[in-house]
Amino acid sequence: MENPVWDDGIPMISVVGDSFCVPYGMEMVVKKKIHGFKKVHYDVYDTSGNLLLQVDGNVWKLQKKRVMRDPAGLPLLTIRYKLFKWKKEWTVSPGESSEENVLFKVEESNPLRLKTRLDVFLEDKKSDKENHSDFHVNGRFNSLSFKVYRGKSAIAQVNHHYSWGSFCKGKENFRVKVHPEVDYSFIMALLVILDEVDN
Repeated sequence: MENPVWDDGIPMISVVGDSFCVPYGMEMVVKKKIHGFKKVHYDVYDTSGNLLLQVDGNVWKLQKKRVMRDPAGLPLLTIRYKLFKWKKEWTVSPGESSEENVLFKVEESNPLRLKTRLDVFLEDKKSDKENHSDFHVNGRFNSLSFKVYRGKSAIAQVNHHYSWGSFCKGKENFRVKVHPEVDYSFIMALLVILDEVDN
C-alpha cells in the first residue's frame, strides 16, 4: 500500500466525534468475517493490534442494518440501507437511534457507472444537497479499494486484500490510512457502505 501524500491545509473533520480524530496519520487493519452466511462482522485494529471499532449486522435481511460499536460493545452508529430507491442510499444515525436522527447520508452517484462513486451529505447541510456533496468516495473497477475526498483533497484511502481461499471462507481484510485529524470512525462507516454496494 503506497504512502499517500496528504494536503496539510485540511482542517479537523469530526463527523461522529472529536475522540476519533487524532493528530497523526491513522493506520488501521480491518478484518471482515461472514458467520454462517447469516451474520457479517468487522473488527478494526490499529497497527499495534488494539481493537478500535466493531461492526456487525445480518447478511440476508431485506432491511439491511449495520451497527458500529466501540471496543466495549457500546453502539456508536447505525447504518441503514434505504429500500426502493433507484440509486442506492444509506442513512447513518448516532448510537442506535431512529432513522429520523441522521448524521449523514450516502448515495450512489450513478448506478450505471463501472467504477463506484458515492456522494456523502452531512445532515446539517441539507440546503446544499441538490448541488454539492460534502465528501465523495471513488472506488476502483476491479476491487473494493477506494479513496475518500473532500473536494479535490484525499482524506483517506483503503486497500482491499483477499485471496480466493480466504474469500471462500468468508474472510476479507482491508488496510486503511486516514489523514491526520480526520474522523476514522466516519471513514470506517464509508468502508462498510462501499463494501455493501460492491457486494
